[in-house]
Amino acid sequence: MVVELFLDLLSQPCRALFIFAKKNNIPFELKHVDLLKGQHMTEEFDKVNALRKVPALRDGAFTLAESTAILLYLSRKFKTPDHWYPSDLQKRARVDEYLSWQHTAIRAAGCKVYLSKVLLPLITGKPFCPEKVERAIEELNVALKQFEEKFLEDKPFIAGSEISLADLVAVVEIMQPVGAGYEIFKPRPKLAEWQGRVEEAIGKELFQEAHEQVLNAKSLSVAELVPELREQMACMLLKLIN
Repeated sequence: MVVELFLDLLSQPCRALFIFAKKNNIPFELKHVDLLKGQHMTEEFDKVNALRKVPALRDGAFTLAESTAILLYLSRKFKTPDHWYPSDLQKRARVDEYLSWQHTAIRAAGCKVYLSKVLLPLITGKPFCPEKVERAIEELNVALKQFEEKFLEDKPFIAGSEISLADLVAVVEIMQPVGAGYEIFKPRPKLAEWQGRVEEAIGKELFQEAHEQVLNAKSLSVAELVPELREQMACMLLKLIN
């Protein structure tokens, strides 16, 4: 049975799911949920995910929220290659370790950079606040240092010699501030080499397809967003970055 994936590729977790499903030839129907138009806040989407967030999955009558849970569900349901979520206890623990850490580290900091420098100015029509961006970059630099020293170390990939879900989730998170114009890889050759290996393992064409929107911020538009919703989203984004 074809599963339905409710995604907006502007979102890091959505990109991870999109790449994982396509790379593993998982039969799915893409249901685009436009975050900038507030489609995740509609009553229709509420029936799929009462949390009103993307990504979300619907498999027949079964629905599921949270990207990590969806990735693991798909890997088990479609029996994807072992390297994605290794059967080896310690390798799997390394994947679990990163997936547990990333929410409040690289993802949170990278998201703040993108929201502060790209989305909030787009929605409010006001220039970004340099102080907020600088604080977010400082947080991101700390997280990236921890990533290199603790999770990557001197290994090709986080769990060893092959790509895993941890690498996939990490790379889409790291690409978010790249889309905001922040230079991540030039001063970090080890990180750049890892990113190259991950992109190669995913496939350059698929990697670029998934990241086209986030890397082309100039194409974003909120012209069709109603004023009330625009104000609501601006308040929500301010809470996330403060």
